[in-house]
Amino acid sequence: MQDKFNKNHIKLLLLTMELSHIEHIGIAVKSLETAIPYYEEKLGLKCYSIEEVKDQKVKTAFFKIGQTKLELLESTDPEGTIAKFIEKRGEGVHHIAFATNGVQKALDELSAKGVQLIDKAPRKGAEGLNIAFLHPKSTLGVLTEICEDPSKM
Repeated sequence: MQDKFNKNHIKLLLLTMELSHIEHIGIAVKSLETAIPYYEEKLGLKCYSIEEVKDQKVKTAFFKIGQTKLELLESTDPEGTIAKFIEKRGEGVHHIAFATNGVQKALDELSAKGVQLIDKAPRKGAEGLNIAFLHPKSTLGVLTEICEDPSKM
């Protein structure tokens, strides 16, 4: 048993996932048209990008605050994950995204540590970043996204 533990421990030590910062916080909203003015007029932030990510059935709006971004997510399909999230839980924080120096490397390491993956391989997300999601069942109830750190690309 001790020998098996040592081999697994050594294997995990060889993996080198590095989370550099919170890339963004995803916030589910019913309407970007309604939500954007709140962030701009009440909080003084500036929306710098609005983009539709067709394969994820969302339209996004981004705000930057320090090194972190806020990503507002509006569903473009009543059957999309954001629409279902809002129907079940209401508007609010949907996920937290961490930047890393390699999404696939992070997925491999997290999987080896027993974390349940939603995405087993990176896919393209908003702003052209490689992304992948981790299942909230193994992340203490928090939908977690891993993003390619744009400064390392």
